[in-house]
Amino acid sequence: MKKRLDYDVIMDLIKPNSRVLDLGCGDGELLALLKDKKDCHGTGIEIDEKAIYECMDKEVTVLQGDIDSSLQDYSDKRFDYVILNESVQQILNPETVIMESLRVGKRVIVGIPNFCHTSSRIQVALFGKVPITKWLPYKWYNTPNLRFLSLKDFRQFCQDKGITIEKERFLRTTGEISLWPNLLAHHGVFLLKKE
Repeated sequence: MKKRLDYDVIMDLIKPNSRVLDLGCGDGELLALLKDKKDCHGTGIEIDEKAIYECMDKEVTVLQGDIDSSLQDYSDKRFDYVILNESVQQILNPETVIMESLRVGKRVIVGIPNFCHTSSRIQVALFGKVPITKWLPYKWYNTPNLRFLSLKDFRQFCQDKGITIEKERFLRTTGEISLWPNLLAHHGVFLLKKE
């Protein structure tokens, strides 16, 4: 299993023994790591049936559902953390999902790919085509992404909605960076809170 830098950052942000909801949990790898290394109590929501079976193989609690409509049944602040890692750009109503996540979670961790990374900008400028990178490996016709945002766009969204960014961390394939993240980072991870 390949080590994922974003998982390391997310695990670093989560306190031991926390209640965690992972929206779009995929194969459940992150929830399994949180359970094993941080003694967290996690639940995942995933729409893909194959991924759900992979979660079950890892003994991860998972519910089949659509992120866009799965949060209304949860009570306020039921979870210590809600995770939306590489999910925001793939959902129909990201504003609603983020605000609902902040309602059901004390903190929300959002991980997003940076569509304005330098290599993407160069591909658009030089070749006039939708960029394909290691972090964004899809062609325009088979991408799961519905939204294309930058780290700067996400910060502005948080400011507009009165969401506090408690921590932000930025990743390249070689590790974390802090200099010019909107140009140089492939991925951003944000710890959010809203009173």
